Amino acid sequence: MVVTLIVACEVGFWVLLAAGLTLRYVCRMPRTGAAVLLLEPLLELALLIVTAIDLRNGATADWKHGLAAVYIGYTVAYGHYTIRWADGHVAHRFGGAGRPPKPPRHGLARARHEGKLWLRTVAMGAVAAGLLQLAVWYVGDGDTATLRGWQLTMARLVAIHGVIALSYLLWPKKAPVGEAETARPPKVLH
Repeated sequence: MVVTLIVACEVGFWVLLAAGLTLRYVCRMPRTGAAVLLLEPLLELALLIVTAIDLRNGATADWKHGLAAVYIGYTVAYGHYTIRWADGHVAHRFGGAGRPPKPPRHGLARARHEGKLWLRTVAMGAVAAGLLQLAVWYVGDGDTATLRGWQLTMARLVAIHGVIALSYLLWPKKAPVGEAETARPPKVLH
């Protein structure tokens, strides 16, 4: 039941996102679209409640409950970022806005971008680990090894992403010669 709800929440996220953005830009109803987008957190709240009820009713804490915590952590950390990304593209396509900027590809700007994404992953890991710890306390004396395993998995994920983000700082990718030339301001001759 928990896995089905996780899938339903993911599908619901994209359905609400599509509906909210369609209302905002295609139907020209920005307030209604914003209201639909604000319904997104209710999906995670429903998942959290159902997971807690499942554990309280005697279900063995297993990978499904850990996955639910990770999903909620991901949505908390990356949900707004994903909505903002989609909003920029839909606003460009249907709302007459300019093309949304792409992430930087080279140098320290790319390293900063990767660092910000890593901080989102840290937030995701912290939320997931916190929810998993609450589940461990909620279950009490039952078998919580799987939940603790998910906590370790989140720590590994944060560490791996941190190493990747750090690599962009230590070994920044240089812009190709042609791109570097176009990025420089023109020389003024006196």
